[in-house]
Amino acid sequence: MALQPALLQSSPMETPAPVLVHNQILGVKGASAELVRIHEHGFYEVNLKFGEALHRVLLPIDQTVIVSREPEITVDPEVEIER
Repeated sequence: MALQPALLQSSPMETPAPVLVHNQILGVKGASAELVRIHEHGFYEVNLKFGEALHRVLLPIDQTVIVSREPEITVDPEVEIER
């Protein structure tokens, strides 16, 4: 599946950002979290809710999938705007 040109030009995810987290180590699939920071040392810093409490968690990038909760806005290049 090829990415649309509009998606290829999108900027990196800004922080803090509302995200969904998938991580086998913790056994979470699509857990709501807040991405606080992406560390250059290879981990995501997120605020993740366990039970009733919010916890700061460091997740290894190579074993974690982060999905933005906000969908990307795409523009169909075929659509013409009438002026």
